[in-house]
Amino acid sequence: MAKEIPDLVAEARTGTGKGAARQARRNGKVPGIVYGNGKDPTPIQLDFNPLLTKLRAGRFMSTLWNLKVEGQDDVRVICRGVQRDVVKDLPTHIDLMRLHRNTRVNLFIHVDFINHEEAPGLKRGGTLVVVRPEVELVVTASDIPDHITVDLKGKKIGDVIHISDIELPAGAKPTIDRNFVIANIAAPSGLRSEDNADGGEGEGEVVETTEMDPDVAPTDAE
Repeated sequence: MAKEIPDLVAEARTGTGKGAARQARRNGKVPGIVYGNGKDPTPIQLDFNPLLTKLRAGRFMSTLWNLKVEGQDDVRVICRGVQRDVVKDLPTHIDLMRLHRNTRVNLFIHVDFINHEEAPGLKRGGTLVVVRPEVELVVTASDIPDHITVDLKGKKIGDVIHISDIELPAGAKPTIDRNFVIANIAAPSGLRSEDNADGGEGEGEVVETTEMDPDVAPTDAE
């Protein structure tokens, strides 16, 4: 399930601080900092348009990247922060963290649902209610899964899918230490209306949320 590691091309940047960052932006670049793995922070810059394309494609911060800088060894990194213009919502600075191949890191991994056509509950008009389209897992940098899979085969109306129902990749584990809900098969609206008319009380799903502890990264003063 490990994904191919895509390249992220950057250039070494001379100088740090507010002035150097502004100069990089005037040149059509997005300034950034690479830090971590026991090494000194390294200032870099990336071409604006390719970076914007990657950001808009989604999952940028949950992707392991192979950072390529001319004259330097390739290094694996993940994004720990993207600063944006408050008006235009365009990237103005990026923070990247170096990873060793054995580093354990928290990442949000996409949940993929399969075999919709083999779920009796969906055939009867039920609705798949996705509570968590992504799940935060602790994974090894050298073996980051592209997704985790939920098999809907045999699922009936009223069935609830928990994290314990999913086979996780070897070495991966949820950051939340409880059996939280991923999705459920809800009854058709007509059936729910009939139940309400009969005085039945529906029990709503509690949508749990979690927040990542942000890493503190050295950045250019803005």
